[in-house]
Amino acid sequence: MKEKRNIYLTNIPLKEAQETYFSRVDILNLNSETEVVPVRESLDKVSVSPIFARKSSPNYNAAAMDGVAVVAAETYGATEINPLRLKRNSGFEFINTGGHIKEPYDAVIMIEDIVEIDKDWIEIYESANLWQHIRPIGEDIVEGELIISANHQIRPVDIGALLAGQIKEVEVYKLPRVGIIPTGSEIIDVSEEMTAGKIIESNASMFAAMIKQYQAIPKRYPVVVDEYNLIKEQVLKAVEENQLVVVNAGSSAGSKDYTVDVLREIGEVVIHGVATKPGKPVILAIVKGKPVVGIPGYPVSAYFTFEFFVKPLVAKLNHRPLQQPTTLRAYLSRRVVSSLKYEEYIRIKLGLVNDKMIATPLERGAGVTMSLVRADGVLVIPQQSEGYEGGTEVEVQLLKSTNEIQNTIVSIGSHDLVMDLLSDQLHYNHNNIYLSSAHVGSLGGIMAMKKGECHIAPVHLLDTVSGNYNEAYVKRYLNDQQIALIKFVGRSQGLMLKGGNPKGIKGIKDLQRPEVTFVNRQRGAGTRVLLDYHLSKEEIESSQIQGYEREMTTHMAVAAAIAGGTADCGLGIYSAAKAMGLDFIPIAWEDYDLLVTQEALKDVKILSLLETLKNTEYIKKIEALGGYKTDRIGEIIIL
Repeated sequence: MKEKRNIYLTNIPLKEAQETYFSRVDILNLNSETEVVPVRESLDKVSVSPIFARKSSPNYNAAAMDGVAVVAAETYGATEINPLRLKRNSGFEFINTGGHIKEPYDAVIMIEDIVEIDKDWIEIYESANLWQHIRPIGEDIVEGELIISANHQIRPVDIGALLAGQIKEVEVYKLPRVGIIPTGSEIIDVSEEMTAGKIIESNASMFAAMIKQYQAIPKRYPVVVDEYNLIKEQVLKAVEENQLVVVNAGSSAGSKDYTVDVLREIGEVVIHGVATKPGKPVILAIVKGKPVVGIPGYPVSAYFTFEFFVKPLVAKLNHRPLQQPTTLRAYLSRRVVSSLKYEEYIRIKLGLVNDKMIATPLERGAGVTMSLVRADGVLVIPQQSEGYEGGTEVEVQLLKSTNEIQNTIVSIGSHDLVMDLLSDQLHYNHNNIYLSSAHVGSLGGIMAMKKGECHIAPVHLLDTVSGNYNEAYVKRYLNDQQIALIKFVGRSQGLMLKGGNPKGIKGIKDLQRPEVTFVNRQRGAGTRVLLDYHLSKEEIESSQIQGYEREMTTHMAVAAAIAGGTADCGLGIYSAAKAMGLDFIPIAWEDYDLLVTQEALKDVKILSLLETLKNTEYIKKIEALGGYKTDRIGEIIIL
């Protein structure tokens, strides 16, 4: 088939796209299949019709507690001064909780309120009220009473009530079937050998897990290469076998993106292109009366598009309303700029700092899967909005529980692999405490601390006058606050190079060579401050360095760029170079420390962090990385 590029036909707002598409699909008829299952196996299934009790519960008058059954009228007048004696079999009967109350008895006295004289006689000191401590017939459920309605998702408590009403089986809707078709000639299974130009298939597996969470049955088909007829064949097969089909990748405007043309040929494309970011190149189609959704290939776009369209469709197939996300109010730690053309979904880290919920935006790329892994919530910026200023109170849709968020230590500042290890070790030692990190560089961390937006700020800032680290910057920017410095690690910074050092780089002076390409850290990063200090010493202008303006936010990102061949070298820590198999030329040892307010040192979360820092197992893990000194770890300096 002749290669051609697709174009987006629409840029419809999300809500309008959902209403238009969902109104075109006859969902109820798509999932009318039912089955009868034992009540004990009905959890989370949806009832087809209302269910009424066959028997009352209890179906007899039952004792509500251990004691004696009596005739209430025969106990009148009993007091502590004038106790009344009752004889077994004629005046009372011993009875246990749940026991059958038979005539003539019509009340129960608790076992604690009687005195046993002998095996046949008891004394009581208070008269009984008629029907006291007795559960009458139907107290819980009355025969013929409605237990659950139609289209009700069955919960554990419902199962108990159904069984109590003597319901053994229930008719429910069968779980809907959702077909998942991954496409792309570059896609391979995780078990296959990774080579240049190949990408491990992960979206379809993520989709399958999401579908299970939505209470549906996923069917994942083999990867289909970018051939028109093969895609067409697989879509038609999946439509026959499922009530909803998802086609992953091939929905955009590339010359090999065949999905939209296939769906136009075999069905109707209702919408192609929605005004959301990420997730714009979605295809909403109908084939043989069934919904088929074309999902973009980038993982973040894929996730959000799935939530926007597949999740509501599955809810409708399950005859259930869509559950709305939990939200909370939080204050943005920094400005967020957005395009007027799209409704944008920003991944957010959340944390409670000084009784104020702080929202810190994460990386926004459609391919940054880890932004979803790290996110606590999502900030929606409406279409026609240019974004929000830092400090603005916004509404965030939660991806995690409020309890987890409230027990999170918020770290904003410099990145290091030891912070990743610390997060893991802290949660291992104290499983109710979490650590979240936003990588904005050391100066960004100091500014976050100044504004009260974090609990800790990892920093490594060289004072070029004194040659010391961190304290001078704290005194310069935070002199109005009571700050402490938690000593963390000494670490080796240097030039990370391709294995074998093919360009023969020996030091900082070689960065000005025109054939050497460099990859830098972002402005405000301590590593960039260190670089600029050494460039000044060598009297090298930044404009002489090829790639000086190319910025990465972590040491591992710099190392990955070098390992991937897009740069010859970059300044970073030894552990990152080692992790990526790079050569390393040491430049300096530096202090990587944690800023914290003196008041926060009383916080149980920070005390737990200090305990973890000194943990022998954690220190061994740091030293195994290489390029670190831990001799002062956990030492506190009051500034």
